[in-house]
Amino acid sequence: MVLDENLRAAAKQRSVLMPLDRGVRAGLARARDVTSAAVSPAEQPVSKTLRDQDPEVADWLLREDRRQATTLTLIASENHSSLAVREACAARITDKYAEGYPSRRYYGGCEIADAVEELARQRALRLFQGAEDANVQPHSGTTANLSVLLGLAGPGGRIVGMALKSGGHLSHGHDKSHTGQVFQAAQYGVREADGLIDYDQVRELVQQHRPAVVIAGGSAYPRAIDFGAFADIAHEAGALLLADIAHPAGLMAAGLMPSPVGHADVITMTTHKTLRGPRGGMILAKKDLARKINSSVFPGSQGGPLMHQIAAKAVAFGEALQPAFKVYQHRVKDNASWLAQCLIDAGLDIVSGGTDSHIVLVDLRKTDVTGAQVEERALQAGLAVNKNTVPGDQRPPMVTSGLRLGTAAATTRGMGRAEMAAVAEVIVGLVRGRDPLGFQAQVRGLCAAFPLP
Repeated sequence: MVLDENLRAAAKQRSVLMPLDRGVRAGLARARDVTSAAVSPAEQPVSKTLRDQDPEVADWLLREDRRQATTLTLIASENHSSLAVREACAARITDKYAEGYPSRRYYGGCEIADAVEELARQRALRLFQGAEDANVQPHSGTTANLSVLLGLAGPGGRIVGMALKSGGHLSHGHDKSHTGQVFQAAQYGVREADGLIDYDQVRELVQQHRPAVVIAGGSAYPRAIDFGAFADIAHEAGALLLADIAHPAGLMAAGLMPSPVGHADVITMTTHKTLRGPRGGMILAKKDLARKINSSVFPGSQGGPLMHQIAAKAVAFGEALQPAFKVYQHRVKDNASWLAQCLIDAGLDIVSGGTDSHIVLVDLRKTDVTGAQVEERALQAGLAVNKNTVPGDQRPPMVTSGLRLGTAAATTRGMGRAEMAAVAEVIVGLVRGRDPLGFQAQVRGLCAAFPLP
């Protein structure tokens, strides 16, 4: 079969550079196993044109489609976009260079690009009511953060953000990130006792460091954040507040979590997590900062915008403005709360004792397994999860003492409380050392009953 020949060729090519390590061999084996079933032409996720012109790439894309269809995604930063969003990502507008902004481009022929980008901007402003300006060009959440920090703090400027081990993000000043190398960064944590932000400690750090920008938000913080308190802390010290809502943006747009709009000077986010759009970033800013932010995005940190992604963002924002989106977000939040409770009832520790969002952070320190071990076992069972540090974690980032789970993707497939209880049963079994292969039929049954959109 062509698919298996491609796998062997990929393995052989990699072996020229280095021996296949255990993880790579396991990954290739899973890819072969997951996508080995025959696929009818009607099920093909790629066009006949691509299959004829480049069967190798088409085969790998087919394998990815099959992997997602037969794997239950519980990674908090992933979701499943709609067919309409994916069609926009593949539109011919990808060929168009559109450096600059609507009505102020460096190339001719941008009238359609102008209309698409302006539509995305206006829909974003409707989605986050009260926001004053929107920039939909950032390629990712990280580039959005870097653009904002360069525009507001400048090279060598002082920033304060949440530490990665406490639930923050690399782009909040971690020393391995450019944000920790370009800026003078100080980082706050959470109380190890309850996993919550200590606002008094944040205020003390901000008063001591005197930053230009304070960052509120994280990638593994499951609780609601008091953006009003953060705004007071930042403004008392003469700093601006940047709220990074990459993870809970969809929940906030639906009014189910406190929003930073009206408190933060600038807001950054990704569009592919709970917003359920294409991969990309976005920035909301107060009017008096908009020009500075826009200049920092282009020409500061990016060249031409990815117009096909901006078109897909417009589609996703349009979907998010529909009543069904709020119903979906209610289910995302309820599923996360129920999943957390099922795990607690089974004896596992959950950081902060629960969740206000789509994130459930499991603390494995009282068990005899690491996050990396459970992640690998989960893949064998058919679950995609990710290892994650927990507050006070002494293990390295590639090992960790925690597991980060998210309910956005499973909820998109239509799953509810009963399925979350079943998922919790699998996770508990994996933590306690049961054979992952024994859960495959159960997980594949869930995936078959709740197909991808």
